[in-house]
Amino acid sequence: MRIWSLHPALLDRQGLTACWREGLLAQAVLAGRTKGYLRHPQLERFRAQPDPLASIGAYLARVADEADARGYTYDRTRIDRPGPAPLMAVTDGQLEHELQHLRAKLAGRSPDRLPLAVRALPHPCFVVEAGGIEGWERVSDGTGATS
Repeated sequence: MRIWSLHPALLDRQGLTACWREGLLAQAVLAGRTKGYLRHPQLERFRAQPDPLASIGAYLARVADEADARGYTYDRTRIDRPGPAPLMAVTDGQLEHELQHLRAKLAGRSPDRLPLAVRALPHPCFVVEAGGIEGWERVSDGTGATS
């Protein structure tokens, strides 16, 4: 599961669609509608919010806004609670880590989008604070293994 902290405008078509699907899966987990992914580390930041369903709903609504801007149609009725919700914190180190991860993906499948991914812009549901890579992030050690 990859729930990007980066702005959806930086994602290519495949990344935006995957973000939508994985956000819907996260919503199902948070709502107790599925037995899988219950302990997925990326859900920690939503669970830490006063209203996790409103937070994931606001997140999904912003992803759908980007889809609308590109002429795609995402079914907004699938969002349980589209917000509003308080902004969540994300570290600048996490954003930079995700930007490098995204750039590697774009280089292989959508090189025409690389010029858009030069600065780590946050998803509109996040406010940036100083810090390293988030504790919930699985970081590769260079061999393909994650920690």
